[in-house]
Amino acid sequence: MKNENLLERITVNPEVMVGKPTIRGLRITVEHILKALAAGMTVEDILDDYPELEKEDIQAVLLYASELVNEEKVFVIQ
Repeated sequence: MKNENLLERITVNPEVMVGKPTIRGLRITVEHILKALAAGMTVEDILDDYPELEKEDIQAVLLYASELVNEEKVFVIQ
């Protein structure tokens, strides 16, 4: 699946989860999935816990996060 198509899975709606980025309009936030992965959950664990999600949703979350980090500017003051 192309990156553009993956990113279409990430939606922002002020009426869903207070406007936080979610997956396909579901009440599952990008933040929640990232925290689950950081805590050591596997993709399979997440998909088992949230059967409405698809593997491409997790890929979309990671791509979305990488795009945000890519835009960051880091300044080092010495």
